[in-house]
Amino acid sequence: MPAHIGVYPHEQGAPQRIRVNVDAWTDDDPATDGVDRLDRVLNYERLRDAVHQTVATGHVKLTETLAERIAAACLVGRVWRVRVRVEKLDVFADAASAGVEIERERRRLSTSGQEA
Repeated sequence: MPAHIGVYPHEQGAPQRIRVNVDAWTDDDPATDGVDRLDRVLNYERLRDAVHQTVATGHVKLTETLAERIAAACLVGRVWRVRVRVEKLDVFADAASAGVEIERERRRLSTSGQEA
């Protein structure tokens, strides 16, 4: 996706191609009870929308900053842990990408509503 990112003068004003990957951990595992229920799974479209909205907020200097913002936007609902990878795809002619990967988590609630 296009993103306004970078610290160098040639990175200002024009979007660059980036790739974003998000791995999310949730409290439920719908596969464990053998029931195929849509209401028990993570809505990937919501995560995708959170990524797009975060990227669209304006110019970010650092890939690390963008990854942190995406992680914060995705740590909602049943998602208690995320791994976010942000790669700039056109940085070096001799490399497929350059980027960063982070993992973040928030406190989980037990089934009784208490922090686990």
